[in-house]
Amino acid sequence: MSRPWLRWVPAVAVPAVIAAGALAGSIPVWAGDPLPDKTPEQVLTLLATHQAKSFSGTLQQTSELGLPELPAAGPTSGPASPGGTAGGAASIIELLTGQHTARVFVDGPAKLRVQVVDRLAERDIIRRDSDLWFYSSKDNSAAHLTLPAMARDLPLTQPQTPAYPTPEALAGRFLAALDSSTNVTVGPDVEVAGRTAYNLVLEPRTQGTLVGKAAIAVDGQTGLPLRVSVTARGQADPAFQSGFTSLSLGAPDDSLFSFVPPPGATVKELQPPPIPHRPVTPDSGTGDQKPSVTGSGWETVVGIRAADAGQGSFLSESLLKDPLLAQAAVVVPGGRLLSTALVNVLFTDDGRVFVGMVPPERLQAAATAVAP
Repeated sequence: MSRPWLRWVPAVAVPAVIAAGALAGSIPVWAGDPLPDKTPEQVLTLLATHQAKSFSGTLQQTSELGLPELPAAGPTSGPASPGGTAGGAASIIELLTGQHTARVFVDGPAKLRVQVVDRLAERDIIRRDSDLWFYSSKDNSAAHLTLPAMARDLPLTQPQTPAYPTPEALAGRFLAALDSSTNVTVGPDVEVAGRTAYNLVLEPRTQGTLVGKAAIAVDGQTGLPLRVSVTARGQADPAFQSGFTSLSLGAPDDSLFSFVPPPGATVKELQPPPIPHRPVTPDSGTGDQKPSVTGSGWETVVGIRAADAGQGSFLSESLLKDPLLAQAAVVVPGGRLLSTALVNVLFTDDGRVFVGMVPPERLQAAATAVAP
C-alpha cells in the first residue's frame, strides 16, 4: 500500500526503526507491559511498515455526530453496494449514528470479509481476488461485482462502499493529509483489545476545521492500527471512534472468503462504474473528470460536479427522495446542508456536492468559487 505520508518521517529514521522493529517483533508485547519510548516519527514508521496482513477480530464503532438515528424499519435492508438507490445512502447515515459492531477477516491484500451486525440482521461484504459480493440477510438480497483487470491486483482493504470503516482505513485517510498543518505527538500508552498500543495524536494547527484531534492506537508489537478516535473541536469526548474489541493475528479460515448466495436469494449482477472522460480543451488539461479540491490539509473541500459520472446528482436525488435523509439535511442558501460534528456536506441546487471537515461557510465559498 502506498503511504505518501512517510515523507514526513526523516529518511535517516526509517532503517533504524525497521531494524528495531524486527528485533522487537520476536518479543511478545502483552497488555499492561510498558512500551519502549518512541518519537512520533518512529511510531509513524512502525505504522507504515506493519506486517499484520492476515488477522481477524471484532470491531466496535460509536458515533456522536449529532445526526438523527434512523429507526429499525428505515430503508437499510438492501446490500451496501455501488449503484444502489436512496437506501444505500441511508445506510451511510445509519452507520454514522449510534453504535455498531462488525466482524472483520483479512488475509493478504485481496481477501476480505466484513460482517456488519445490524439490529436484526447482518450485512456482508466479501472479496476474493476479483470477485466482490454484497449480501443482506434482512431481505436475503445479494449483489456481485467483478473487478476490472486493472483493479484485480490492487489491495482492497476498504471497499468503496458504505462498508464499516476499519481503523486501518480511517488511519490512512488522516495520515494521507499529514503535513506541517498538523502537530503530531505520542501520548501515554493505551490498551486496545488486550494489546498495548502507542497513542499517536494528530492535532490541527488551524482553526478552520471541525476536528479538534485524531488519536490512532498503534499496536506496539505489529504496528497495526487498533483504534481511531476523532474528537470535535471544543469537545472532550470522541465524536467518532472505531476500534477492535478483540483481535487474533494469523490467517482466518479460507472458506470465509467464499460466498454462495443462500437459497431463494435475489441476486443482482453489478457493472463496474465507468471512468468518466471529457474532451480535452485548453482549460481542462487531461480528459479525466476529477473532483475539484479547494483548500489543503484539514481545510480541504472536495467538490463533485453534477456532470461527473452522475455522482453528485445521485446523492442529491437520494436526499430529495428519502424523507429520513431529508430530515437530516437543512435548507441553506443555494442548496441543502447535512451537518455533523466532524464533517459537513453541501448539496447544491444544481446537483453538485461539496464535502469537508470544515464549517458550512467554507463549503458555500467553495461552491461559489467552483464552476458548475
